[in-house]
Amino acid sequence: MTNNTKTENFSVDSSAHLAKQDSQPITRQQWKWTALAGMASYLDAGSIVALGAGLALFQAYLNLSNSALGALAAIGPNAIGCAIGAIAGGWLGDKIGRKTIYQYDLLVYAVGILCITFAVNTEMLFIGTFIVGIAVGVDIPTSLALVGELSPAKARGKLLGFTQIAWCLGPVIVLLMAFFLAPLGLLGIRIIFFHLFVVAIITWAMRRGLSESARWKAAAKTGKGQVKKLFSGKHLHALLWTVTIYLFWNLAAGTAGLFNPYIISTLNAGSQAASVAVSSVGFIIMLLVTLLVFMPFSDRSFKTRKTLWGVGAVMQVIAYGLFLILPFNIPVIVANIVLFSAGAALAGEAFYKVFSQELFPTLLRGTAQGITFGMARIVLGIWSFFVPVLASVDISYVAGLLVLFLIISGGVGFFFMPDTSGKSLEQIESERNSK
Repeated sequence: MTNNTKTENFSVDSSAHLAKQDSQPITRQQWKWTALAGMASYLDAGSIVALGAGLALFQAYLNLSNSALGALAAIGPNAIGCAIGAIAGGWLGDKIGRKTIYQYDLLVYAVGILCITFAVNTEMLFIGTFIVGIAVGVDIPTSLALVGELSPAKARGKLLGFTQIAWCLGPVIVLLMAFFLAPLGLLGIRIIFFHLFVVAIITWAMRRGLSESARWKAAAKTGKGQVKKLFSGKHLHALLWTVTIYLFWNLAAGTAGLFNPYIISTLNAGSQAASVAVSSVGFIIMLLVTLLVFMPFSDRSFKTRKTLWGVGAVMQVIAYGLFLILPFNIPVIVANIVLFSAGAALAGEAFYKVFSQELFPTLLRGTAQGITFGMARIVLGIWSFFVPVLASVDISYVAGLLVLFLIISGGVGFFFMPDTSGKSLEQIESERNSK
């Protein structure tokens, strides 16, 4: 048998396998693999919020200036460190496979977390934060590509939404730990970071049993992705659309996730314990809305997707609009967190994850998501550098800009949303190629 014949037979067998996968209900194995891949979101969001919960304490312990605090936020898992990792990891995941990446990057994450846990000087804190950012960035586009490629056509939103549950669960656990460990001061924050180390090692051990993506193996046998294709035609349009909806939304989400406890406590709207307790409510709401609304309805139809997005976008704009007209106190902060969290579950990262899998071919999927994810985190890193300074002058400066960012994300997402609901990845690619 010639090599060409072998390749053709492999392609036929793979197509039959993928068609069967697309038409069946979610299997137990798919839920398990999604959960393990989704732990990247748990560790990402958990490390962001752990750092946020500990900012004021690390600032006092190491005598950090507001500028140093902004720089720390800028290089970590919320921003530039993550961006570098995402761009590199997404490209490597497309080039050498998903499995190679997700088997080892969590060990690097664990090293960075230990460095933060035992930080006794500014250098250890900054180096550990940067390493964690790199490792998280490498993992996310690869893990999400795996979930997108193993999902049935009519349950892709449900499984990618499930990874968002992990993204919400990380901050909830971290913030609850921060609340109960608040009397311990900085020691409590160190314990929280050590818990992330333990979770990372357990996840790394369990991931060793995962298989390579069947779609990636099939694509790798028949051709190679050319990165330059992302910067022309339909791929460029998809790249610009996904980066716009995510970048501007992520400026608001990143500010809330990292700086809410810091802003609440430093502006004397509440104590350190109260600030983390109030912030945890937001992630619980986002988790519940994702579970009860996004996961059951996101795959139903194009019209349903637009409705979910539109409602969520309006809620988020109102959430930060409150700070422009009402006093900055705990009742208004709670209203902001409730509205933003519920809206973000419907018009935020969950849908970005779905469309990032659906709009790009297999050998460019990780690269595209790495680029858009990375760009969003770079801009967030620059923004994060100024947030503590702006917030210390007047919270309305931050709120006004976030309202603008959310209007851009919500409007572009709603009016230019592509119709991909319920279709296989191959069908979506075929339809886009025919246009």
